[in-house]
Amino acid sequence: MTEQTNGGSEATLGLDEPKKMTREDWRKKKELEEQRKLGNAPAEVDEEGKDINPHIPQYISSVPWYIDPSKRPTLKHQRPQEETQEKFSSIGEWYKRGVKENSIATKYRKGACENCGAMTHKKKDCLERPRKVGAKFTGTAIAPDEHDQVQLTMDYDGKRDRWNGYDPEDHQRIVEEYAKVDLAKRQLKAQKLQDELASGKLDQSEREHDSEGEDEDKYADDIDMPGQNFDSKRRITVRNLRIREDTAKYLRNLDPNSAYYDPKTRAMRENPYSNAGFNPDEVSYAGDNFARYTGDTITMAQTQLFAWEAYERGSEVHLQADPTKLELLHRSFKVKKEDFKEEQRESILEKYGGQEHLDAPPRELLLAQTEDYVEYSRHGAVLKGLEKAVARSKYEEDVLINNHTCIWGSYWKDGFWGFKCCHSMVKQSYCTGQSGIATNNTDCVPFEEGLNEVEEEEPKTLLEMHQDKMLKEKKKKKKKKYRRHKKHESSDSEDEEKKKEKLKKALDAEDKRVKQVDAMMQLDERKRPYSSLQEVKAPTEEEMEAFRMKRCRPDDPMASFLGQ
Repeated sequence: MTEQTNGGSEATLGLDEPKKMTREDWRKKKELEEQRKLGNAPAEVDEEGKDINPHIPQYISSVPWYIDPSKRPTLKHQRPQEETQEKFSSIGEWYKRGVKENSIATKYRKGACENCGAMTHKKKDCLERPRKVGAKFTGTAIAPDEHDQVQLTMDYDGKRDRWNGYDPEDHQRIVEEYAKVDLAKRQLKAQKLQDELASGKLDQSEREHDSEGEDEDKYADDIDMPGQNFDSKRRITVRNLRIREDTAKYLRNLDPNSAYYDPKTRAMRENPYSNAGFNPDEVSYAGDNFARYTGDTITMAQTQLFAWEAYERGSEVHLQADPTKLELLHRSFKVKKEDFKEEQRESILEKYGGQEHLDAPPRELLLAQTEDYVEYSRHGAVLKGLEKAVARSKYEEDVLINNHTCIWGSYWKDGFWGFKCCHSMVKQSYCTGQSGIATNNTDCVPFEEGLNEVEEEEPKTLLEMHQDKMLKEKKKKKKKKYRRHKKHESSDSEDEEKKKEKLKKALDAEDKRVKQVDAMMQLDERKRPYSSLQEVKAPTEEEMEAFRMKRCRPDDPMASFLGQ
């Protein structure tokens, strides 16, 4: 029954079922494939006469049996099929730009743009300036039509070609424009040079200077950027870095109105403590300008300024070219300048006089006059101006009297003050030194309390002493009995009150603990604190009782009413 069914299906499909290979045929086939891979046997050929690479897998080279099982292995089905292949545009084709130069309409056409009159777009897509009266109503100044944009079908490489459709003439127009500008500059410069030569204003030194400027402009592109020294073999970059342990400049003063900090160059020119009232000599950092203008920096700047001024007045000096000559010339200039000032001062004094006014003492010493305004009260207190210095204490300090080496109050014993040098408790006493310390003055009564003492009582007889002793013993026995009775009555009530109070505290603590556990369980376990759900100490009896009272049992029928 199965064979008839298979035969009927084959007759229906019109295909031959692939025959099953024997074990021997399978072994021979595998040996042939191995020989082809090693190159000992010729490669298999498809129907077009092309060799098939033996290393290609079988599932690629073999044709599926349900398509055509009679054909031998081929790669034709893996290649692009010509009948299904689209016709792609060539690499030279691109969208036409601009307008049609030959065809220009003279009157408005139906369906054209109402603004400019072109047929290739509508009014909402028009890129010309909106006219006050459109071309539809005037019929004049009709704009030319643009080229019709064709649809290009580009292949994979054509879609990703970044230079596809590029017109080299666009760049050529830019080159010609720059060449014209450069030519115009050269002509203006040559005309200006001829005018100066004709007028005689330009001498030979200025010509050399201009030629040097031209060379600088010529090689300006080869100059390195400031802060960098680039070479083909090495690259050294100078950066404004800091040690990690040092305090950042912008953290020295957090006031936004303090010195400006440039984050790009990490520079802070001014002093960040200028508005904080600190002395510049006491702070550890006073800005970058403080370090830049130290040492010979100011002297170098003065020398450079002198070189520029001397060059303007006709002296051929330069800081980099002739540093020694410039330094000697600068020194002689300083000496001559000081001599000239001194001669001018002496000539003025000789002509007009007044040497005695220059030798007068300072103005502050004359009649004790100053420019500082101070206003005093009738009692001599300062009201305005200089503030009076505040005294440290209203009592005299470090004043030693009566041969004492320590002040009064440097020694303390049994609630009384004294001198540490002699342990004397009398304030106006004379110092006795080590002999006073050796003397046992504990029984001595201070002078202040000796006046207020009451006279001593008379001694008691033996009978009176015995009666007082017996009376004291009776009072002690009565007190003990009363305390035992009182303690026995109140001990039970006090214990119950203490237990209730402890239990109440334990219940409150248990409520807080349950809330904390619920909050912890809602958190993500990765964000939960370490050992947050573990107890370190053992619970007390009150805490265990509170836990039992607050514990929620699922089998309790009244558990749902606890929250209400």
